[in-house]
Amino acid sequence: MVKIIDTYSQINSLFENEAFSLNKWEIYINSIFDNSAHIFKDDIKEYLDSGTYTYEKDFFPIINAVYKNPSFECLHNSFTKVTENLNARIIKCFGNELEVDIVLYLGLCNAAGWVTNINGKDTVLLGVEKIIELNWQGIESMYGLIYHELGHVYQKQHGILDQYCDDKKQYFVWKLFTEGIAMYFEQLLVHDLNFYHQDGKGGWKEWCDNHFQQIVMDFNHDLPTMDKLNQRYFGDWVNYHDHGDVGYYLGTKFVHYLIKKYNFTLLINLKLEDIYKLYLAFVQEQQGIIHKENLTLL
Repeated sequence: MVKIIDTYSQINSLFENEAFSLNKWEIYINSIFDNSAHIFKDDIKEYLDSGTYTYEKDFFPIINAVYKNPSFECLHNSFTKVTENLNARIIKCFGNELEVDIVLYLGLCNAAGWVTNINGKDTVLLGVEKIIELNWQGIESMYGLIYHELGHVYQKQHGILDQYCDDKKQYFVWKLFTEGIAMYFEQLLVHDLNFYHQDGKGGWKEWCDNHFQQIVMDFNHDLPTMDKLNQRYFGDWVNYHDHGDVGYYLGTKFVHYLIKKYNFTLLINLKLEDIYKLYLAFVQEQQGIIHKENLTLL
């Protein structure tokens, strides 16, 4: 059963003299999930330890902007509408229900949407600070955001999500696949295979469509040296030719390619080695298309 935890009414109390209080936040987050503050603090520690980011410059201003933000009420209204009768809609579309908590909360810029396991329960965390920063408080964006994260949960509970891998190339191909599955999951729920919540006011998808083969080739070229800090495909904070989140577009196109060969249930149960082989075939097919287009231009 989908359980909704809405902390909207508590969030303004986490600011003291109009400034975010980390001490008050720790009490608040531990009241939602017993002794869980370290989960969120550890998540940002890797970025802070890299020396590229600082709390004062890159995190605090985004969190502090939530206080009395006019977008916050709109965000909450969208959240309430999107989560209404959600369990029934999932069962109708996929035939299975989910055991998951969906939590609207103030985070430490961890993510607009984040799937994790807290105290043994699969949990979708929706960080209001990142949602407001990204201007995703509208109902269409909220549909996409929540459905996307539930797509990860669905793959975990009814397929295979977590795969151990010490090979960076295979790790990022698996990430490409799982993000593509989550995107496809949300597309099915909104009944639109061209739906991308990242498109916002438009332009993002059109640019990706126009540069599809280039994205495929660049991603494949980057794979051998890609790591969490230098990758430029997953996240609104990364930059691929002045565009973020391009990996989500590519992952969706990869899944569209795969769904022609496998039904959804079978697809989410494939293992890493199978997905990697299918990824290589996908890249090879795109290389063949590029080659034919180049010959045509000669």
